[in-house]
Amino acid sequence: MEDEKFASAKDSPFSEPVAIPANSRTKRIVKYSICFGLVWFIVHSWFIIPRRYIFVGDPSSHTSACTHSKYAWVTDAFAPKDPQVPHGRLAENFFLTIPNSASAIAASRKYATKPHLAGSDGDLLTAKYFLDLLQHELSIPKGTDDPVYPAGSVASRNATLSITHLTEPVAWIDVYYPVLNTPLDRSLEILGDDGHAAWKAELEEIGDELDSDAYTYADSVGAWHGLSKDGEAEGRLIFANYGRKSDYDELVEKGVDFTGAIVLVRYGGLFRGLKVKGAQELGAAGVLIYSDPRDDGTVTEANGYAPYPYGPARNPTSVQRGSVQFLSIYPGDPTTPGYPSYENSTRTDGTNIPSIPSLPISWANAKVLLEEIDGKNRPVKLTNHVDTKVTPIWNTMGVIPGHIKDEVVVVGNHRDAWVLGAVDPSSGTVSVHEVVRGLGALLKEGWKPLRTIVIASWDAEEYGLIGSTEWGEDFSEWIQEHVVAYVNLDSSVSGSKFGAAGSPSLAHFIRKTAEDLPHPTDPKRTLWDATADRGQLFGEHNDVDSLGTEVETEAMEYIGIRPLGSGSDYTVFLQRLGVASMDSGGFTSTLSDPVYHYHSVYDSERWQEVYGDPGFVKHVAVAKNLGLQTLRLATALVLPFNTTNYAFELEYHLNVVEKLAASSATTPNLVPLRAAIKSLQFASLEFDAEKYRAEFILKGLIRKWHQSQLQREHSCFRSLMRRLRHFFTAVTHRFPCVSKPVTMAAPRSIAGSHSRFPCVSKSVMMAAPCFGKPATMAALPSQPRRPQPLSLPGADEPPAEIEGRPDKNGVDTGMHRIDDEVNVEDGDWPHLPIPHRPKHPHWHWPHKPRHPPRALIAAAKAVRKINQKLASFERGFIHEDGIKDREWYRHLGVAPGKWLGYGATTLPGLTEAITIEKNITLANDEAARLTEAVENIRDALRA
Repeated sequence: MEDEKFASAKDSPFSEPVAIPANSRTKRIVKYSICFGLVWFIVHSWFIIPRRYIFVGDPSSHTSACTHSKYAWVTDAFAPKDPQVPHGRLAENFFLTIPNSASAIAASRKYATKPHLAGSDGDLLTAKYFLDLLQHELSIPKGTDDPVYPAGSVASRNATLSITHLTEPVAWIDVYYPVLNTPLDRSLEILGDDGHAAWKAELEEIGDELDSDAYTYADSVGAWHGLSKDGEAEGRLIFANYGRKSDYDELVEKGVDFTGAIVLVRYGGLFRGLKVKGAQELGAAGVLIYSDPRDDGTVTEANGYAPYPYGPARNPTSVQRGSVQFLSIYPGDPTTPGYPSYENSTRTDGTNIPSIPSLPISWANAKVLLEEIDGKNRPVKLTNHVDTKVTPIWNTMGVIPGHIKDEVVVVGNHRDAWVLGAVDPSSGTVSVHEVVRGLGALLKEGWKPLRTIVIASWDAEEYGLIGSTEWGEDFSEWIQEHVVAYVNLDSSVSGSKFGAAGSPSLAHFIRKTAEDLPHPTDPKRTLWDATADRGQLFGEHNDVDSLGTEVETEAMEYIGIRPLGSGSDYTVFLQRLGVASMDSGGFTSTLSDPVYHYHSVYDSERWQEVYGDPGFVKHVAVAKNLGLQTLRLATALVLPFNTTNYAFELEYHLNVVEKLAASSATTPNLVPLRAAIKSLQFASLEFDAEKYRAEFILKGLIRKWHQSQLQREHSCFRSLMRRLRHFFTAVTHRFPCVSKPVTMAAPRSIAGSHSRFPCVSKSVMMAAPCFGKPATMAALPSQPRRPQPLSLPGADEPPAEIEGRPDKNGVDTGMHRIDDEVNVEDGDWPHLPIPHRPKHPHWHWPHKPRHPPRALIAAAKAVRKINQKLASFERGFIHEDGIKDREWYRHLGVAPGKWLGYGATTLPGLTEAITIEKNITLANDEAARLTEAVENIRDALRA
């Protein structure tokens, strides 16, 4: 009986507890914790997420109204971001940490220490260098064979046409087949009375061992003109100064007969091919072009400077190679005007190349000829034999897909050089190399641009913009439909002065970006301040009548951005297809800088490292500028185009035309055109208000959506905390408290609630699994992590225009300085230093958000419509009939001057009808075409 009572008492819930060993108690706590964790994981993974987010199976294959619409990007682009991924200004700051001098110097030595003439084996090698760079930095898988596709093939066509459907970065090489030529035998002689050579020129450059690369490759690429006429010419010399139209006209007025003559001209003032064209039209038999030290400013031997490689002055044997294509007629392959040069393309004879031979010569040879003109002026014989044939060239292309796949920003730089090309183009290639590294680093951090980015390394630019032009002609419809902007970089560094050029709609954007970056050598100044920089090599002797290297074109003085003429790869994008374009900016030579040996073998790595940019700090500055422009164009909610500035620049250029007309006998009726421009200005101001309002609304809705997502995460957190409290209450009632409390990290929001856990000293605190971070023994920061606000620059605040934040010039641009402080209170949460940021061991982040509200999609549609208007603004100036006598150029607002080539002529058809054609009927017709175009653009803005 006593045993039964004892047993009954033993089983009673009110009996004294039996002592349980401490190690057994700990094991049971661990067991319960593990079981709870597994249950939570299973429920959270298989029940909560599908119910909350309406996913079934693979999240990437779910079906919803938003995903299969063209606005699926709204969810991907604007959802709260992983705090570990840099976005907005943080992405810009992260990018700016990547370009550096050591990497830039290494890249320059890779590209600029061997010849890589377009179409040569060295050129193909550099194309593969760039392909390897894209594949490595953008994490593109390499196949067994290089992705090299003949232009016109299915693979080549699909590579470009599929850009707007890509989800991962890709890279490939397109092969085009233009007609090029290379030098064979060439000679230049002064003939004696007996018809034999009294003097023979040494046409090749003489290398010096002090510059080992120039010494090794001095005769690897002969001194000749690309696309020059094969043949011989004999005649007396005529000196025609710079070979400008005005120079030829002045000589004709003096009674000089050019028929059968050999014309001697010096470089400068206009594109070299137009010097030959002018002489050809006057009946000359041949042309010689030389580099004159008078155009070198103060850095001459006369001022005590030693010639290169022993000093900064010109080497007297240096020769400027270059194309003599008639660039202002049309660029690209001369035999396929307006259509791409496939291997089997139908060829024409070409109307933009000379019919008389020409040669480039050194100052050492020119001195002899100038003395001959002043003396006996005996006949001169010129021989120029070339090998002309269809030659393959290689464009290397890379793509970074964006959230909005059908809005594309193209960034381009040419890669081919006449010989070594340390400045032209390798300094630009080096800066692009650093940009690719920066973009690749961002991609590795999980960043993705809003718009798709295409990176192009063009070939055969030196022959006449051939690589870019053929690609533009090949995919003209695709480009006009999808490309919103083209960013070009030719050479980065040849001197001290920074400068840039671009479409008027991009002028403020170009300047603002340069103002946001530091000067490469003076931290108290900005990159834009370098536009006033000059070299420091001075002297008493200077030719005041020299055009030199500082030929200026018209620019709106208060902005300082020149209009685009030609001479680089933006030409096909802007002046044939109507894509807003820019030459992003670089450092150019001034009259007091070390002499830059343009297109010479002395454009070498040694010259660049000793005289051009010691330390390569300017290369890096240009890379940061180009990269920042690319990031902002690719991530801005609203494209940073200023149509109002464009409209007012049109009026400025019309005023110039009126002055020209007033000084001539050709006075067209410009009243309707002025009225149309005025109406465009008003329409653009109205459009500005619509643009800023749409951007403000979209940003507000994005912030509201983020807040709703955040509240939902907090709701999940509170629910989980209640379950944890009940669980631990049950555990602690079951087991007495252990001697040492378990303290785990907790958000500040529950740091004061430990009294609810009676059995845990200082509470048992656990981080919320809803944030994807497991419990740790370390304390959390003073505030919990929150989903990252909008990933785009300035998306967590209203546009700068609405906030009244003008730039230094009083111009509201909507852009932000890189060094703007992060406002924690507004939700722009700070990150740890990006290069050393620890990785979170999340198994997923963030939770897939709910579909965006209809109002957000509607606002995104409104912004998309505005961006379409902005992208099409420049295209409004494209006229299918083109410009008289050079119909390839279709932009009625700007084109290379008919007798300039490099320089821009604004309102070209109208201006040249007055100044060159002197035809009142043609001038009125051109004014009418412009009036119609401006009115159509105005109506499109108001649509």
